[in-house]
Amino acid sequence: MQVAVVTFDGFNELDSFIASALINRCRKDGLEAFITTPTPVVTSMNGVEVTGQRPMEFVTEADVVLIGSGVKTRDVVADDRLISMLPLDPARQLIGSQCSGALVLARLGLLGGMPVCTDMKTRPYAEAAGVTVLDVPFHAEGNIATAGGCLASQYLATWVITRTLGEDAACGVLDYVAPVGENRETVERAMRAVHTGEAALR
Repeated sequence: MQVAVVTFDGFNELDSFIASALINRCRKDGLEAFITTPTPVVTSMNGVEVTGQRPMEFVTEADVVLIGSGVKTRDVVADDRLISMLPLDPARQLIGSQCSGALVLARLGLLGGMPVCTDMKTRPYAEAAGVTVLDVPFHAEGNIATAGGCLASQYLATWVITRTLGEDAACGVLDYVAPVGENRETVERAMRAVHTGEAALR
């Protein structure tokens, strides 16, 4: 199973790298994430240059597509060429967004009436687009999930691992990366966020 972590110029390192790093701890179980970029090299909001692991065309074959955020997301949303490179299909793919990535999901018409999670800076732009924003870090409906706040990217990764490999795999990854002495609470917090975010629609 392959995960495309879509990463645009001006990206937030926490959003792309936390999700991909957590998911890639499941390589031995057949789940692997790739930084997926529209150009060979993209530069983060803090000036870090990163070479993409996969081109944007990879999103069509990926089983999971996560849309990262960054300081140029509104430019991405306004760019018809970039948007046309994201022919996503929630019927066969798990699709998630991190922070301002929710604007991309809205632009793609994937949300319908689904509310989203996003960061505080993006919130007014999402609401201006007619999207309801929740005051929680994670929300999912069916095959679409959104996370708000940079460190909520761990919840997005937890959702992906849980949906593809099961809760035990997700708990194992979280336990490994948790701060020493905070393993149990780290695992419980992440699983609670995902369960609560999914239960809201039941």
